Order: sequence, then structure tokens, then C-alpha cells
Amino acid sequence: MSTHTSSAFDLLDVRIQRFIWAEGWAALREAQEAAIPLVLKADRDVIVAAATAAGKTEAAFLPALTHLLSQESPGLIVYISPLKALINDQFGRLDRLCDQLDLPVWPWHGDITASTKSRFLSKRQGVLLITPESLEALLCNRGTSIGAIFRRLDFFVVDELHAFIGSERGKQLQSLMHRIECAVARTVPRIGLSATLGDMSLAAEFLRPGKARGVAIVDSKSEGNELKVLIKGYEEPLTIRHSRDFEDDEQETEPATPGQVAAHLFQVLRGSNNLVFPNSRREVERYTHLLSKMCLDQQVPNEFWPHHGSLSKEIRAETELALKQKERPVTAVCTNTLELGIDIGAVKCVVQINPPPTVASVRQRLGRSGRRPGEPAILRGYCIEDAIDAKSPLESLLRLRTVQMTATVGLLIEAWFEPPKANGLHLSTLVQQVLSFIAQNGGASIAQLYGLLCGPGKPFAGLSKEEFASLIRHLGSKDLIVQESSGTLLHGVLGEKFVNHYSFYAAFSADEEFRVVAGGKSLGTIPVSQMLSIGQRILFAGKTWRVDEVDEEQKAIYVTRTSGGVPPMFNGGAGRTHTRVRQRMRALLESADVPVFLDPTATRFLMEAREAYRVRNISTEFVLDQGRHFLLLTWLGDSANEALACLLRSRGFTAAATGPGIEVQKAHWSIRDIFEVLLDLANSEPPSFEQMLDDVSNLQREKWDWALPDGLLRRAYASIYLDIPEALAWAKEAESFPRRSR
Repeated sequence: MSTHTSSAFDLLDVRIQRFIWAEGWAALREAQEAAIPLVLKADRDVIVAAATAAGKTEAAFLPALTHLLSQESPGLIVYISPLKALINDQFGRLDRLCDQLDLPVWPWHGDITASTKSRFLSKRQGVLLITPESLEALLCNRGTSIGAIFRRLDFFVVDELHAFIGSERGKQLQSLMHRIECAVARTVPRIGLSATLGDMSLAAEFLRPGKARGVAIVDSKSEGNELKVLIKGYEEPLTIRHSRDFEDDEQETEPATPGQVAAHLFQVLRGSNNLVFPNSRREVERYTHLLSKMCLDQQVPNEFWPHHGSLSKEIRAETELALKQKERPVTAVCTNTLELGIDIGAVKCVVQINPPPTVASVRQRLGRSGRRPGEPAILRGYCIEDAIDAKSPLESLLRLRTVQMTATVGLLIEAWFEPPKANGLHLSTLVQQVLSFIAQNGGASIAQLYGLLCGPGKPFAGLSKEEFASLIRHLGSKDLIVQESSGTLLHGVLGEKFVNHYSFYAAFSADEEFRVVAGGKSLGTIPVSQMLSIGQRILFAGKTWRVDEVDEEQKAIYVTRTSGGVPPMFNGGAGRTHTRVRQRMRALLESADVPVFLDPTATRFLMEAREAYRVRNISTEFVLDQGRHFLLLTWLGDSANEALACLLRSRGFTAAATGPGIEVQKAHWSIRDIFEVLLDLANSEPPSFEQMLDDVSNLQREKWDWALPDGLLRRAYASIYLDIPEALAWAKEAESFPRRSR
């Protein structure tokens, strides 16, 4: 360890310095050098953003532990992780160091013994490794002793910060940290660690609501090793696609291209550790089966293991352990369950099959590759497109998968990532926190709850006193709470039942899919990431269906087949696309440049997309006549497109967001009618959320949404899923669109 250029190293406790020497570190990493003096003072909040394996954990813990050791009686660090597996990994890393410092490390989650938890509650010092759910249980069950338990708390350390921002779980975490600070009657420094942050100011606002300017930022720009990218194109034959069109098909025809992709993966991945991301649990199972069968057919040991949220923790742990061991090569075929910082060692290559959910997710996944000195990070992309004929829909003609993948990689290379969406109200989680605080405190007044949770700078700031009172009344009507004559709120019969069940501690519910039902027969399930309205068309199992009814309680979509017309581009979606990605897609279609990372087939797809774009004058025609409907090509992100569709529906149109635009049913409307309404919307006060979302059936997305009054449910949904200002800004531009489009 060289210290002549490291002033940060000299600030650390001498025992920690000896540990670093013994570990053979050549030098502190860039993020560590910058973070150590900031964290060590314990007088401010800090965000450390750096690439995977850039030493973020040590950047927080080395100075935080030094601070603990400088005190006469060591205090407490609370490390909060989104995953139990990550806690187990960190325990292994920290326990060796803390053992030499005579500081205990306490893992705390559902699999930890009661005796270990009891020992922590008696010691109350060292490092507590915990999930938000276990922290919630601690506050609920330990009541008024929370202040004593955390009396010596010196730091919160939040790992994988990006995984919390913009989610109900993140809002829960904000509330829990705030409630603990209220219990100890002081501000506790918060340290956020993340590899993927697109807007540091929004991340700072999440870490310390209302006081983002006081958060110190360490944004390590060192990129590490070289990045190598190759995107390959594969074409699904027409014969396969046409065979799906027959009404009497009892089974969906298996596509041909996954087998071709799997064959190439088998050829290039065998003999090394890799991660393959196919975007869904169904595709994980498909590719794992294909690859494992190839191993069996060639009589070689299996190297391909599945990993997704529906598998048991034992099966997931087997895959993680297989990746860590050095004896034989392993490739995990996985969903985003292996996107976070679980220690699985270095991998040679990251594979993405079809476009990823976000640019940020690709960056996070790539952090697993190229971690050894001198080795490049390798990204292999596979884009599957349908062969084209006279009946091909616009989605196929524009080769949108290939164009989106190309746009995503281009933005990745430029180091752009989606900013965190930190402005969602997540009122579902407010319901949980109201019930939780009543449990912790043995009751509460309305004023006490509002001041704790909804005042300025509080986790749920922005909700008026009148809105909060309406929420409390609604919770009373649901028997979740009751009010004593003194005004104190207590749990109702149903509320007590919920709070006393272990599932209460999670602010989120398990991912749920809607069943698609036609004529009493279930066709399968679909994840629904966009709103649905009656009359909307969806694409499922290669066929076009009209939505007749949405049953939220039964999680069912009742549909009937529609004949004729062009199939819609809506199909449930694997994630929400940002406007910047769509704008880059449009720029790619208007450019003549061909990215060097496309193989010949992917290059052909791009050239075919550009020709279709040119022939249809899409650069100047913003509205395309698709037979029974018009398609407004906005090239906006999903949140703006959904907002624009809502605005149009509020004026009587049947409209739905679909890929890079809005599908508007013709009925008696003309293109001129659409543009006149757009201009009127742009120059008028936006309609209320009640008007915008009046005919939308599936607004209940979060765990406690069912307990919200309708007005607050619509407001909460809009805050998370709709970008109304961007939609109105696009509508305002309608005046400048070429006259041919009108």
C-alpha cells in the first residue's frame, strides 16, 4: 500500500490501516479517497456513486468504522440492503475486518436466529445489517424502546440506492429512517451507495428529502477497463409467424429463433462464467432448457443455471454458489435478480436478449464483467425480428427492437443513464406507515401522524391536511383504523389482523400478472406495465384482442378477438422507456451512420428500418393512417405517452399508449380533429386526475392501493406513471407540425 499520495489513508484508524496492508491493497480507489474525509466527520449525508467493484462499500465503512473507534464507547452503523443475499455477502466481508477491531457485526433478516437478534438488542453497537422489512418489524414490535435501541446510532448506510429510488420500498425506507431519527431526537448522517445514478441531485433529494443541497456527492468517473460490444440480429421466419394466425390453434407455435440464439450462446459462452438476461421469467426458463439440453445432447457437464424470482431461494442460492466457485464454468440465465450487488465473482460476458428495460440496467449488469485487471467488459446483444411481408405491422417494419437496442447501447457508451424518478407519492406506503406508527406508538392522533409523515421535508410531503384527513376517514371506513372519543387513532379489526401478520412488513407485493381470458378460457398471463381501458387492443400469443373488461380483484383481463386492422404495438412491456431513448431511436432512423457494433444481420435490420421510415415520410408525417386507427408518432417515453393518451381520452377519444406513440381509434374522428384537440389541450388548464383517469380500470399497482380513496389513488398513479408536463409540451408543438400531418 502506497501512502505518499494518499492523505485519506492517514485519516483511518491504525488498526484499519494494518488490515489494508495485510490485504495487499496497492492503493485506495478513487471513490475511497474522496469519500473517506467526508464520511469521517459524521456531520453530513454523502452519496458515493461508482462502478461495480470500485470499492464503494469500503468507501463508506472504512471511515465510518474509524469514527466509531474514535469514541469512548463505540456506536452503531445501520447498513440497509434490498436483499438478504447481499447482507450475507457483506457479513462475510465485514466480519473479518470488524473481528480485528473488536466490533460485532449483526446480520438481521428472516433467516437469522432469535438468539443473534437478542444479543444485538442487548449490545446495541457495531454494525447492524438489515433489510427494510426487518427494520419495519423492529419498529412495530419494539414500540417505544426504539429510541433506546438506536440511541448510539452514528450512520445509516443504504446500499444499492438506485434500487430504492422511485419505489414504494424506497418510500418506506425514507419513512423508517425518519422515524428512527425522531425517536432518537437528532439527525443521523445517511450514506448512499450506488453504481447507477443518472441525476445526482434527484438521488440527493431521495436520500434527504427537502435538504438535497446539503448532501455531499462523490461521483467517481473512472471507467475502468475497455468495453467490447457486439449486437447480432436474428430473423423469425414468416412460416412460424403465420402459423400463429389460425383460430383453432390450441397451442402457441414455438418460435425458431431462440434455438438459433441458444446455439450461438452455447458456442461462445461455454468454458467461462457469464450472465444471460432474456427480460422475463418465461424466457429464462426457455433459454435455460435449450442450453441445458445442448449440454446433455453433447454429453458435456451442464454449465447453464436459471435464476429468477419465482424460483425457491435454495435454487437461486445454488446458482449463486456455482458462480462463485472456481472449479467449473457456469453461466446464469437470469432476470434482474442478479442485477444488484450480490457477490458472484467476476464474469467474462454479459448477454442481453432483446432490448433491456433501461440504459441504467445495462450499466448495472455490465458492472459484473471486466472486473479483472486488463480484461474488457463484454456485452453481447441479440435482437430477434420478424421476417417482413405485405401484412407486417409498423413495429416489424421499423425493426423497433434492433433500433431500441442500438439506441440504448449508444447512450450507454456516452455514459447517459435515466434519472431516478423520485417524485412519486407512493400513498400506498403511507397507508402502511400510518398503521405501522400506530403499532409502534400504541396509538396516534391525526395531527401527530400528519406532522410526522406529511409535513415539509417529510417522506410524504405534498399531501394537504384535507387530503390526509380524507385518507384517514377512508381507512376508518375500511375498518383499518378506529378513533377513540379522545381522538386517538387505533387499529381497527381488519387493521390489527394485517399488522399482526408477517407479510405486513413489506411495503410491496409480489409481482402479479393478469390472466388473459377469452370465451371463458384462460389464454395465459401477462405483466401489465401500462394502463388498460375498455375497447383498447392488446397483442397476446401472436393475436390481436379487444379489452372488454378488467377485473382487478381477480387480476383478469377479459378479451375478444378482433379481425382486420394492424396489430397494436402494446404487449405488456418489460420496462418503461425514457424519452431520451425514443428520441435517440428517431435520430438513428434519420441518420446514415451505422454503429460498428452491429453484425451484418443487425445492420440489415437498421437499413430496412430506415427505408420504411423514409418511404412512409415519418420524419414529416406525425400521424399515420393504420386502417381502423390513427397512430400518433410522438417518440416520447412511456410516461409522457400515457399522459397524452389520458388527455385525449378526457376529450372523448379512444386512445392508448403504444411503443413510440399513441393509437387513436378513428370512429368519427379525423386527423384534423386530433390536432385541434391537441392545440386546445396545450392552451387550456389540464383536466383533473379524475377526468384523465376516469375510464382506466387497473390503477391499483401497489400493495395498499386498494385502501386509498379514488381521488388519492388517481393522484398517486399520476405522480408515478404520468409525465403530464412533457405530454402538454409535445401537444403545444402540434402547431409547428407540417401541414401534411394535419
